Amino acid sequence: MYRNELKLSFSSLSENEGFARSCVASFCLPLKPSIEIITDIKTAVSEAVTNCVVHAYPDTKGLIDIRVVLEEKYIYISIKDYGVGIADISKAKQPFFTSKPDSERSGMGFTVMESFMDSVMINSTINQGTEVVLIKNLEEEAIAIGG
Repeated sequence: MYRNELKLSFSSLSENEGFARSCVASFCLPLKPSIEIITDIKTAVSEAVTNCVVHAYPDTKGLIDIRVVLEEKYIYISIKDYGVGIADISKAKQPFFTSKPDSERSGMGFTVMESFMDSVMINSTINQGTEVVLIKNLEEEAIAIGG
């Protein structure tokens, strides 16, 4: 059985978003996913990390932890912050909802993640942070596994 794991921690700076997406995409290359699957993963990771940078730490900088597990044909990506948390996850998942209506935020982050991954799970506690878990089948015949 193939299994590999990556752990990564970095500051919640917008310039680290590209670094995070490149690291995660590069890490899954040994399983030879298609370019389309790599692009899906990079897009979802970008959205999750951007959510941490913009929403988790509105008045300060904090830490973002990423844990990636490759197991057989799946990639499991956990992106965790230790910020303000999400009061209402179901509301936050609604298209066009944003906690920053005065900024240029589209409110599509979770919708984008869900459209590119097979499963997206969100756990959050007010003033303790949020964890987003992204799951993707790395084979072309991927079938949604719930969410």
